[in-house]
Amino acid sequence: MTTATKKLPEPTAQPAATKAMKANTVITELEHRRERARQGGGVKRVEAQHEKGKLTSRERIEVLLDPDSFEEYDMFVEHRCVNFGMADNKVPGDGCVTGHGTINGRLAFIYSQDFTVLGGSLSETNAQKICKILDMAMKVGAPVIGLLDSGGARIQEGVDALGGFAEIFQRNVLASGVVPQISVILGPCAGGAVYSPALTDFIIMTRGTSYMFVTGPDVVKTVTHEIVSQEDLGGADMHTHKTGVADLAYDNDIAALLQVRRLFNFLPLSNRSGVPVRPTPDPADRVEMSLNTLVPENANKAYNMKELLERVVDEGDFFEIQPDYAKNIIIGFGRMEGHTVGFVANQPMHMAGCLDIDASRKAARFIRFCDAFSIPLCTFVDVPGFMPGTNQEHNGVIKHGAKLLYAYAEATVPKVTVITRKAYGGAYDVMSSKHLRGDVNYAWPSAEIAVMGPKGAVEIVFRGKFKNEEEEQALIDDYRAKFASPFVAASRGFLDDIIRPQNTRWRICRSLSILRSKNISNPWKKHDNLPL
Repeated sequence: MTTATKKLPEPTAQPAATKAMKANTVITELEHRRERARQGGGVKRVEAQHEKGKLTSRERIEVLLDPDSFEEYDMFVEHRCVNFGMADNKVPGDGCVTGHGTINGRLAFIYSQDFTVLGGSLSETNAQKICKILDMAMKVGAPVIGLLDSGGARIQEGVDALGGFAEIFQRNVLASGVVPQISVILGPCAGGAVYSPALTDFIIMTRGTSYMFVTGPDVVKTVTHEIVSQEDLGGADMHTHKTGVADLAYDNDIAALLQVRRLFNFLPLSNRSGVPVRPTPDPADRVEMSLNTLVPENANKAYNMKELLERVVDEGDFFEIQPDYAKNIIIGFGRMEGHTVGFVANQPMHMAGCLDIDASRKAARFIRFCDAFSIPLCTFVDVPGFMPGTNQEHNGVIKHGAKLLYAYAEATVPKVTVITRKAYGGAYDVMSSKHLRGDVNYAWPSAEIAVMGPKGAVEIVFRGKFKNEEEEQALIDDYRAKFASPFVAASRGFLDDIIRPQNTRWRICRSLSILRSKNISNPWKKHDNLPL
C-alpha cells in the first residue's frame, strides 16, 4: 500500500473530553474563588463582627438593596503587596465589596468595606475598586452609597495606600453636584479616611459602633495629654449634636440602612434626572384648619414649626436632616403633589428661632445641595434676627451668616417663602426674601416684617421722648401698625399675597406647579467664591 492510499487513523473523542474537563476545572475554580470571596476574613472574624453588633459587608448590602438586585464588580481583585509577609495573606476582593443594585427599583452604586479582611484597611487595589464605582456612577448618572468600616490606610503598602485615598477624594469632588453621595459610617473611620465622607452630601452613623476622628485617643493623649474615649472624641452622638459633621445617627446597622433607603427615595438620581415623583392620595387642595391656631397670639410664645411642616407635606411624611444639630433651624425633605421639595424653617422652640453660626452653615449647605440637584425650596420664616453676643461675633457670625445669604441668592431652583410670624432685620432679607429672587412670597396675617421688634425700635427712635409706660405702649402700637404689619410689605410688592394659614398647602402646591418650568441662570463664571 502506497503512502497516498494509507488509511488515516480515526479521530478520537479525547480532545472534546479534554476541553470539557478543562471547562469543568475552570468552573470549579470560579465557584471556589467566589465562595472564598464571600467568606471574607473567615468564620471567626465574621463571628467577631457579629459580637460587636455589626453586620458584615455583604449582609449590609442585602439589607440596603432590593432582593437579588446586587451585581458585584471586581470580586477577584487581590492586593499586590509583597512586603511584611503580605504575599501569603490575600483574600479575593481585598476587603471591599463593590457593585450596583436598586433601591425601590432605582439604580444605586455601592461600595462596602469589609472589616473582617485586614481590618477593612484601604489598599491600592481596593481604592481602585471604589474609584471605578465613582467613575461609573458619574458616567451613567446614579447615586453612590459608601458603607464605611475600616481601620484606615493599609500600613504595609505605605504611599500606595495614601495615594488610593487621594484618588478617591478627587472623584468625590468631581462627583459633587453631579450625583448624590451618601456615606454610612458603620465602624471605625479615622485619619485620612474621614475626608472622603466629609466631601459627600450626607453622613449617617451608628451609635456605639462607629466613630470618626482625624487623630485617635492615643495620639491625643500623647500630644495634648488629654484622656478621651473614642465615643467622646468622635462618636455618633458627638458628631450629630456638637460638630454637625454627621447628619443622622441610629442605634444599629439595620436601622441606619433602612433610613438610607428612605432618604434615597427623596433624592434625584443625578443633576440631569429631575426630582423623583410618586403618586399620592393626599389632595393638593387639602385645607388644614388646625394651622389657623398654630401661632400663639402672644408674639413671645413659642410653637413647634415641625408641626407646620408635617401638616403641609404629602401624607405628613417629612424626613428631617440634622435634627440634633442647630435645632433653631429645621431642614429636610418632603413631597408636594408627589414631587420632592427641600424645606428650610426657623424653629421658635429653640433660641426663639434666631439665626446663628451653626444654623447658617447647616441651612446653607442644604440649600446648595437642593439647588445642585434641581430640588425646589420652600422656606417658612419666623426669625427675630441673628443671635447677638461676643461669642457669635468673635467666631465670625458675619461670614457664616453670609453663607446662608449667598446660598439663597445663588439658587436658581423654584423658591417659595411663607412668613408665619416674625421676620426682623437682616434675617428677613436672608431667609429667601423677594429681594434674593424669591419666586413666590406669602405671609400669614400674623406676620411682622420690620427692622426690629416694635419695643426695641421705640426705645431707639423715641429714647427719652415718652414719660411713662402708657405713652411707650402707644408708640409701640403705632410702630407695629405702621411697620410690623404684613400689609406694608405687600403694598411694596415684597409679598405676593397674604394668605390664610389653612390654605398654606394648596397655595404652595399651586406655586410649585407653575414654577416647574422656571428657567433662569446665573452669569457665567469658572466657579463662585463662597464666603467659606
